[in-house]
Amino acid sequence: MSKIKFAIVGTGSIVPIHAQAISDIHDAALVAIFGRSAAKTQELAGKFNCAWYNDYQEMLKRTDIDAVSICTPNGLHAKLGMEAALAGKHVIIEKPIEVTLEKADALIKICQSQGVKLGIIFQRRYSDGVIALKRLLEQGKLGRLIFGGCYIKLYRSREYYDSGAWRGTWDMDGGGVLMNQGIHYIDMLQFLAGSVAEVTGHCGTLGHTGLEVEDTASAAVKFQSGALGVIEGTTCAYPGLVSRIDIYGTEGSAVIENEVLTSVQLKSGYEYKAGSSTENAGVSSPDISFECHRRQFQEIITAFKNNMEPPINGLEGRKALEVILAIYKSAFTGNRVTLPLADSLFLKDLAKSGGFKKH
Repeated sequence: MSKIKFAIVGTGSIVPIHAQAISDIHDAALVAIFGRSAAKTQELAGKFNCAWYNDYQEMLKRTDIDAVSICTPNGLHAKLGMEAALAGKHVIIEKPIEVTLEKADALIKICQSQGVKLGIIFQRRYSDGVIALKRLLEQGKLGRLIFGGCYIKLYRSREYYDSGAWRGTWDMDGGGVLMNQGIHYIDMLQFLAGSVAEVTGHCGTLGHTGLEVEDTASAAVKFQSGALGVIEGTTCAYPGLVSRIDIYGTEGSAVIENEVLTSVQLKSGYEYKAGSSTENAGVSSPDISFECHRRQFQEIITAFKNNMEPPINGLEGRKALEVILAIYKSAFTGNRVTLPLADSLFLKDLAKSGGFKKH
């Protein structure tokens, strides 16, 4: 197998990032794009010199497509992913894996039963700062973990939420700042600090009128290691401020700001020189770098060629979803919630109740 041939599903702002990342890898090729809008789909296909389709099943009939990268509203990920898997294609999902545990698990099961690989895009793990801090933690340079926190300080205008009917809805977005924007930092936090054992959360829709989901959230976290932590997020921090991850251990501390490892202070006297960011973090823009996506796609392609699981497979990509759903459940019920969650059926009651406006 010389090149892994990809199709992309969707026409949103993340699609050109996927397309550029795939096109920049010598052993990959983009051969098709599917979208509901003929005009947008045709425009993207022309830009990246590939075929275009308005019929998903017709595209899946192509025998030269090895993998399908799904970049649609979150609530369609499992449905489209399962259809691709049943057609014998590997599946790549732009975060999150889905909006409920039930849908995520169904997708994982179908991919396993069909013998195809499933990869979830969390490209910020591939930024220089996260890679460097992960290495320091694995080397034990920060000692035993004491605290891990992430702080997502973004701004989203009313126009942003109005730009797509699916944005800010329970069915298609699956949540607000935590599910759509904060999931990147929650994924990085658990990747660096380890699995989450329990959360106590608060969520509110405080700055955006008419929004179904939360625009502000905070949670106290306990990790399986016994360390404590915090998750904070908002889309009301005008005009958009620095997002951060703090890691404190018995032997030192480290801070990541917008994917740049800006501070490492160790008792041993070890000095780390901060580099530059590989991505414009915390922004929703078609102009962000595709470098981190390219790095993750390269690892995914290598896994495909060697019949191995991608480093961020379905089960790994599911972890951030579960943490977010645990925070939602805690905020909705007023109780501390332990992981793993048995199910996410409470979301139906949460949506029916009017979201977090009453809680």
